[in-house]
This record gives sequence, structure tokens and C-alpha cells, in this order.
Amino acid sequence: MNAENNSGIFILVVDDEMIVRQSLSNWLMEEGYSVETAENGKDAYIKIKKKKYDLVLADIKMPEMDGIELLELGKKFDSELQFIVMTAYASVDTAVKAIKEGAFDYIVKPVDPENVSQVIRRSLKYKILEKENRILRRELERKHGIDEIIGKSKKMEEIFELIRTVADSESIVMIRGESGTGKELIAKAIHAHSKRKYGPFIALSCGSLPDTLLESELFGYEKGAFTGAQSTRKGRIEMAQTGTLFLDEIGDISLKTQVDLLRVIQERLIYRLGSTEPIEIDARIISATNRDLEAAIKSGGFREDLYYRLNVITIDVPPLRDRRDDIPLLVKYYLNKNHMGNRKQITNVSSKAMEKLVNYSWPGNVRELENVIERAVVISKTPELSCDDLPESVKNSSITTSKEKEGTVSLSDKEKSHILEILEANDWNISKTSRDLKIDRTTLYNKMKKYQIKHRNE
Repeated sequence: MNAENNSGIFILVVDDEMIVRQSLSNWLMEEGYSVETAENGKDAYIKIKKKKYDLVLADIKMPEMDGIELLELGKKFDSELQFIVMTAYASVDTAVKAIKEGAFDYIVKPVDPENVSQVIRRSLKYKILEKENRILRRELERKHGIDEIIGKSKKMEEIFELIRTVADSESIVMIRGESGTGKELIAKAIHAHSKRKYGPFIALSCGSLPDTLLESELFGYEKGAFTGAQSTRKGRIEMAQTGTLFLDEIGDISLKTQVDLLRVIQERLIYRLGSTEPIEIDARIISATNRDLEAAIKSGGFREDLYYRLNVITIDVPPLRDRRDDIPLLVKYYLNKNHMGNRKQITNVSSKAMEKLVNYSWPGNVRELENVIERAVVISKTPELSCDDLPESVKNSSITTSKEKEGTVSLSDKEKSHILEILEANDWNISKTSRDLKIDRTTLYNKMKKYQIKHRNE
């Protein structure tokens, strides 16, 4: 191996065999690295706590503290510390487990100097990319967002300002917007910037639970309160003490639960199911909905008094199609977030692909955009995302838009395009797509057959 200018990089070699420690140490010093050694996991962990290392090269099988335990403790102490584990052929499964626990890679013994050199170089390069990515994300959030909410459009800047203002108060907040617009992220941001940030953030999706289960989830229950209640359990409202309770899909709860929730807000007390003992509540409530609650009030599906209690401060989140200027910024953010997770050096999006992304209608909003970028990063074979890496619905977006502008698009074309968009937004979940389209599954299957709509993997 050739010597390089690596003297500023500190590596800790951990192995209970002296010959292995000496050989690796000599090879790596020839490469120009600064190297120290430890003969067991305990000794290595002591060194890690005393000194900042860039990389630990550790054997998996060692007495007292093995390489896996050292990895877990080392990562807890210093999350940026890179680990490469060494293993014999017989314990490769253990090495794979180490990677799942956070190791960058593994090397099979007997070690080959050139292989060691290549794996270390890859590991250190990845560490640099990780650091650059963290800096970039912090800078992006500092300039154009709060926490993981990104945008530079006028509407999003207004929302960021409202989040900062609302966070300092104790007022109840309602966040309104379509599915996938990031309502829970906004609720988390309010919590994170409030005086309650050291308390818990407890979220509950009300629309996904039947009424009886929602009641026990909200209020908790005493042992024996109903069949199957084998022990006492706190509800989500009680879990949120001193913190924030986020109730998503609040427009979907039954009238009975609406009455119970109104009583909690008014009295700041709850009763667990099966109990007559009141429990005082100190939790801020933030709710979210994608429903037209005013229409629900008129039809008798939502209580007007609860609406006014929950709707003290309203944050309206625009759909992604109404803030297209934010799409390139969001693409850049999700690209950096996902290419690090997939260990790919994808740094750019072609102009044609970006045009497709900007022109697409995004029925699944920001959530769908993140999924599309994650998928594109996984399947891309080049450092630049191209149109070939995008789903069919996105690739066809500009063509459909053009036809619509010309007034030549047929009704069947629009129906096919809309079905495809909703399928992509729901990751081809037939049940959810049929609900969103307000048709039954059989009708959806018939339309997919009619328009020859097939999953990209079929």
C-alpha cells in the first residue's frame, strides 16, 4: 500500500490477537494513518471515551465485550464514529447483523491489506459525505424552513412565521390541508419550539380506529374494564402530560367521541374506562384534518361547539400543486436525505426530470414526492436522476398538462391519468385507492383492466 497524507485520520484497531493488531497497525501506518490499538472491547471503549477517532476496525469475536457490543456502545457515545468489523467465514451472519446495527462494512479474515485499504477509503469518504449532507440540510432548513418542513414560497414563509408565533402560546391549534401535506411535521415543529418541548409529543390517527378502540386509546382503561383488559393502561391524553397531544384526522371521529373530547377540553379532566377517579390533564392539543368541517357541521356530522374549541388558531397548509416553486427545493432536500441512506453519490436531477416533477399534479403531495425521490435514488444507475428513474405517472405529467392546455385530452385519458396518479400516491394500495376514488375495489380493478394499468413491476 502506498503512503498518503492521512496523518490527520485516527483509526483504532481492536483485536485480541497480537499478530493481527500489529499487522493491521503496520499496514495502516504505511498508508499514512494515525493508528492506535486495543486488545479487547473494554479497553477500546475506554479509549473511545477519551479520544476522538474517525474509524474503529474491530474483531467481532472477543472475550468479555465482543465487537457488536463495542459497536453499540461506541455509536451511542459518538454517532459519527465509523465501524468496520472483522470476522471469520463461519460468523458472516454476525457481521451482517453488525451492519444492521450501524457498521459500515465487514472484512473476512484472514484480511487482505488491499481490501482493508479500499474498505477504509470508502468508509471515510462516506463519513465526509454524511457530514456535508448534515451541514447542507441544516443550511437548507435555516434558509428555507423549520425542522423538516421546507419551502420558500410566500405561503410557506407565512406558515413558518405562524409556527414560531403559535409555539410560544398555549392556544389550541387546528392544522388543515390535504393528505400528505405535512400536517404532523407542522405539529411537531410547534411542539419542538414551545415551552413544552421537553415533554412528550403523542400522536394518534383518529380516522384509522373504530369508535370503541379509539375511546380506549384516548382515555386508557383500568384492569377488568372490558374483556381483554388484563392490566391498567394509560390513554394517549394521559401520556401527553406536560407535552403535546396531536389528534390527526379529527374530522373522522364519532359524535359520541366528540362529546367526550369536548368535555376533556372544557374540564381538563379525564376518566379511564372502568374508573370513577378523575385525572387532571396538562397537555396542549393540536388537531389536524383534511375534511371540510364546516360542511360536516351543516350535515350534522361534526359538533359546532367542538369545532370552535379546536379551531382557536388555524394553519392552512397548501397542496404541493399550489406551491410549485417549492418543488425544486424539496427535491434537493429529499435527494440529499435519501442518497445518504442508500450510500449513493447522486447529486443532481436532469433538467427534463425536474420539469416532469414540477409539472406533475402530486395528488399525494409532499409525502408522494418524498416516496418518488426515494424510489428514484434506489433504482438510478447514474450520479444524476433522469426521467427513466421516475414513475410512469410522473413521466407522463407534462404530456397530459400540454394536452389539457390544448383542450384535446379525452375524458378516458383524464380518468386513466387520475387513477394512475392515485395508485402511485398510495404506493399501489388497492383498498386505499378505491376509498380515495370513492369506488369499490371491483370497479377499480375493471377500470385498471380497461385502461391496461399495470404495476411497474408486473
